[in-house]
Amino acid sequence: MEEPPGRLSEPAGPRDPDVYYRTYRRWDVYFAIVFAATFLFVLGGSDPGTGPRAVTAAFFAATAPWYVLVGRPVLLAEGEDQPRALVYLVGLFLLFVVPAALVGETRIAIFALTPQCFMLLRMRGALIAVTVINVIPVVLWALVERPDSGDLFFNSLSAAVSWAFSLIIGSWIIMVLQQSAERARLIADLDASREEVARLSASHGALAERERLTREIHDTLAQGFTSLLMLVQAVESELDHDMPLARRHLGLMAATARENLAEARALVTGAGPADLDGSSLPDALRRLAARHGEQTGSPARVEVSGAVRPLPAAVEVVALRGCQEALSNARRHAGPGVAVTIALGYGEDSLRLRVRDTGRGFDPRSPREGYGLAGLRARAGEVGGTAEVAAAPGEGTTVALELPVQPTAPSPHPTLPTQ
Repeated sequence: MEEPPGRLSEPAGPRDPDVYYRTYRRWDVYFAIVFAATFLFVLGGSDPGTGPRAVTAAFFAATAPWYVLVGRPVLLAEGEDQPRALVYLVGLFLLFVVPAALVGETRIAIFALTPQCFMLLRMRGALIAVTVINVIPVVLWALVERPDSGDLFFNSLSAAVSWAFSLIIGSWIIMVLQQSAERARLIADLDASREEVARLSASHGALAERERLTREIHDTLAQGFTSLLMLVQAVESELDHDMPLARRHLGLMAATARENLAEARALVTGAGPADLDGSSLPDALRRLAARHGEQTGSPARVEVSGAVRPLPAAVEVVALRGCQEALSNARRHAGPGVAVTIALGYGEDSLRLRVRDTGRGFDPRSPREGYGLAGLRARAGEVGGTAEVAAAPGEGTTVALELPVQPTAPSPHPTLPTQ
């Protein structure tokens, strides 16, 4: 069903559902001004006499309650209500046409009737209604008054000008209201899109936070619990024949549990890794290597090259977690007594970490379960770096990370050599 050209059926969407009703008050003010001006002109004139003007004023006064009780609710109604609109316009025409036929000043009210016709009817109906309210009063006036040709000509000319003006102002009203309706729909669509973007952003943020927590738990707590399980199995096998070694492993279990507790607290508070708290990255890697040696009995050597310097926290965290993941895989899969080498290289614009073990290795083409290596690549990608794993059955495994860092700016005041 075609929508009336001037109707703002859904004016403002979720942004402000009452904007049409608030702005419509301006129309109320405009109609009241036109009504009051017309009424004063009717009362203030002298021709055709007091009696006809009194009848005209009485008829025309009825248009005010008719508008308030019937017309305004129709104009404010959401959606189409053509039957009620037609009833209102027909009643308004009857209350207008008699006064307009008796007293010419009543035709000033056409300036209030025309917008209502265009607001309530489709274009064709509005054109017909505007033509009727401009022509019929003049025709009835001519039949009642029997004016001379001069008065008839000027009244007809006035009606023609009023009709042309009504068409122009009505077309302008339709254009403005259609643009307002279109803008309102666009605003509603924009608000709906913003809400959808906000929802998707929140969902994406929640997913990203879940991924971050998954990596943190895997790289810290899960690996700590894995170490605890390995130590428990070692203690169970040592209780009967090697009590000193069992006690040593129990001490390692307590130390691992404390480290896990520290990592859990750091994870809850959003702080960085406990190993980096107040410590440099090389020192943190040395502690990881020492714990690896204590837990497995296999040597782990740390080699540092380049100019050691503080780097962005995100880069150091990725390097630390990458080393933890590589050492965890070596403990679980490389085999007993396997040596591990940790090489950390500080370049001008990158940080390189290489963790190699001489254990069993694996076939990179074979499908593998687990989150560790995929999470490591995701971590490296977040800071613009890369993570590569090289392995072959019986030839060990190498985990290599290359992470970009901001080049160190030269000092603006270089130190002069001393003599």
